[in-house]
Amino acid sequence: MTTLVFGHKSPDTDSTGSPIIWAWYLNEVLGNKAEAVLLGEPNTEAAWMLQRWDLPKPRIIADVEDDQACVIVDTNNPAELPANINGADVQAIIDHHKLVGGLETKGPIDITIRPVACTATIMHDLMGDLDMPEAIKGAMLTCILSDTLEYRSPTTTEHDKAVAEKLAADLGVNVGEYAAEMFAAKSDVSSFSDAELLRMDSKEYEVDGTKFRVSVLETTAPAIVLDRKASLMDSMTSVATEDGVDQVLLFVVDILNEEATLLVPNDLVKTVAAKSFDASVDGDSVVLPGVMSRKKQIIPNLKV
Repeated sequence: MTTLVFGHKSPDTDSTGSPIIWAWYLNEVLGNKAEAVLLGEPNTEAAWMLQRWDLPKPRIIADVEDDQACVIVDTNNPAELPANINGADVQAIIDHHKLVGGLETKGPIDITIRPVACTATIMHDLMGDLDMPEAIKGAMLTCILSDTLEYRSPTTTEHDKAVAEKLAADLGVNVGEYAAEMFAAKSDVSSFSDAELLRMDSKEYEVDGTKFRVSVLETTAPAIVLDRKASLMDSMTSVATEDGVDQVLLFVVDILNEEATLLVPNDLVKTVAAKSFDASVDGDSVVLPGVMSRKKQIIPNLKV
């Protein structure tokens, strides 16, 4: 049976690149038949990565069959995985997020969860000193620079940076110039509807019985998104209803200025801003200086 390798729903660069990297390793190094798949359309930066390194876009799946062999990467949260994940044969998890719980496996599995900024960093360590194709190295580099926001994110470790710098040197890539191209691709969201933007890089999270879809848009051109503020806030109601959550929270992360703008459509979000970030809200948005990471700065601080 072919082992499916996939990350979380609403795939970002790491959840697009890491399945490709690990499927290559399983196929070409370990000799196990594997296929990288996605749980949704990749975001603009991930799509750029595929084109830049001439990597075919993995097919998109809606669910997994009973007993389907699979490896989960870049998440361990059942809410971010196929509905039938506990019916599948999960064989391994490679991740850099906190352990959520709720996954049930058919037997003992390999689990690697490490406190680094990116799944691809862990994969580089697990693979050892291999002769990897340029495209796989390119995917690794892109994943790390994306998850660390070119080392600006507080999740960045010295190890992430060392791995990225080694990959860049091997590829003959200038990190600053390459990251600028990546972030330009990530910032080009003009073709997406409001609902697509709100779901593009989002995760569900519950706080004291209130269910949120926590959406983050990382960009070097925040004005492009903030110019659509009114329509985005209007769309939050329908997206929340369709997705079965109480509220969508949208954080527009300004990569270059290292701050986030939270849209504030109602009193609930105003309360969240005040209790979670000690922010005084005057209007329909609030700037949160230094807030860059959903994993480290947003999710752990959410209060209602």
